[in-house]
Amino acid sequence: MSRRPNILILMADQLGAPALGVYGHPIVKTPNLDRIAKGGAVFDNFYSSFPLCAPARLALMTGRLCSNIQAWDNAAQIPSDVPTFAHYLRVLGYRTCLSGKMHFIGPDQLHGFEERVTTDICPSDFNWTADWDDPWRTMDWFHNMKNVSDAGIAERALQQDYDEEVAHNARRWLFDQARDSDDRPFLLVASFTHPHDPYVTPQRFWDLYDHDKIDMPRVPFIPPAQRDAHSRRLWEQYDRGEFGVGDEHVRTARHAYYGSVSYLDERVGEVLDALERSGQGRDTIVIFLADHGDMLGERGLWYKMSFYDWSSRVPLLMAGPNVPAGARIKANASLVDILPTLVEIAAGPEWNDYPERPDGRSLLSLLRQDADDRIAVSELMSEGVAAPYVMLRKGRYKFTYVEHDPPQLFDMEADPDEMHDLAGDSGHADVVRDMLGDVERRWDMPRLKREIIASQRRRRLVYKALTTGKVTPWDYQPWSDASLQYYRGTKSYHEAEAREFIRP
Repeated sequence: MSRRPNILILMADQLGAPALGVYGHPIVKTPNLDRIAKGGAVFDNFYSSFPLCAPARLALMTGRLCSNIQAWDNAAQIPSDVPTFAHYLRVLGYRTCLSGKMHFIGPDQLHGFEERVTTDICPSDFNWTADWDDPWRTMDWFHNMKNVSDAGIAERALQQDYDEEVAHNARRWLFDQARDSDDRPFLLVASFTHPHDPYVTPQRFWDLYDHDKIDMPRVPFIPPAQRDAHSRRLWEQYDRGEFGVGDEHVRTARHAYYGSVSYLDERVGEVLDALERSGQGRDTIVIFLADHGDMLGERGLWYKMSFYDWSSRVPLLMAGPNVPAGARIKANASLVDILPTLVEIAAGPEWNDYPERPDGRSLLSLLRQDADDRIAVSELMSEGVAAPYVMLRKGRYKFTYVEHDPPQLFDMEADPDEMHDLAGDSGHADVVRDMLGDVERRWDMPRLKREIIASQRRRRLVYKALTTGKVTPWDYQPWSDASLQYYRGTKSYHEAEAREFIRP
């Protein structure tokens, strides 16, 4: 390569690693993702830094744990002076663009991106603020089980409209980039909303799967009274048995989810096709990941907000220049590791001009030599709990802690389905003691809880004020100047015509 590589990040929403064939799922069809994996590296133990949409994305973009940037829930904004990977790569000479979802809250809807070619799909205001003054109240915007009971075929849904716009604009941007006079390397993020619920998919993708062969949850429904405390509360928050969900609903929802994964894979393929056809494929590092997973009926749980692997462990695939084909990385890692990885791609391992050190570590060294000393950290500080809830994946063990519930410890190698909680086992007392010490060193839990509650109170008041009287939304409005497109007369006809050609 004659210059630094371009970077293309392809992002899914609510896609757990266990739901992909590259991670062992027996029937889900994703030929384009499989192609990325075959030509590059697969990270086997990669975790969401916060199993909820907006906070996970802020951790991804800043390289910081959510507890360090006040990204408490799905209505949390970060100040505009918190650097994201878009800021860093712009400083390092990259052209940066976002097509699709990033779930920014507040008036800054760019957070460092030079260009944004779509609006978002989710609210950008404070409506989805958690309430730890009344933590077990069911909010009117919470999930419920209607998405499971009504799952099936839908030829058109808002999320399909959105993801086709995301793919179209990403493809168009790639071709424009290839024929533009701007010769900077680029960072393009194409961020889709599939396979996030509702669990519906077009007939064409439904028909990819035999309904009778749809696998049921590996861990079947656990009655609420027999669940761990957090899982029992999730049932109380969004289930409560109100929709009478049975086995056939579960099978249908999983069937539609798999169809949505294949739908996403097709959109990914469209963007990859544009990358190749525009002549930029050989010089581009492709990264595929997700913000969090979906329990998809495992243990009787759905959606996210859980540290069980279906909710918290997400895919990370990486391919392109200097990425070894067929590599499997076993080291624990998480979303906060992406920012320092991008910075190292852009500037090399010696670059260190961070105003504040990221909480993550670059993943590039793992492509040369896997390591077992890394700790993946995840947090949950939103609805479903009443105090900061944290997870450590350290070596083979996963440990969870929140002040109002017993801790949990799982041996993820011996017990990948997380059925045997070892926290009370005397043979693992040293492991629990070590994990608790790590929690105490990393977090000041009482201070953190006070900060979260104070932020919730401020945001609820501000939301009430800003929705009283005239409402001025913070939502991003993509804009383009039609006078500069095609042959509109702002340049000579021959100059415009010459720009249309991309030669192989």
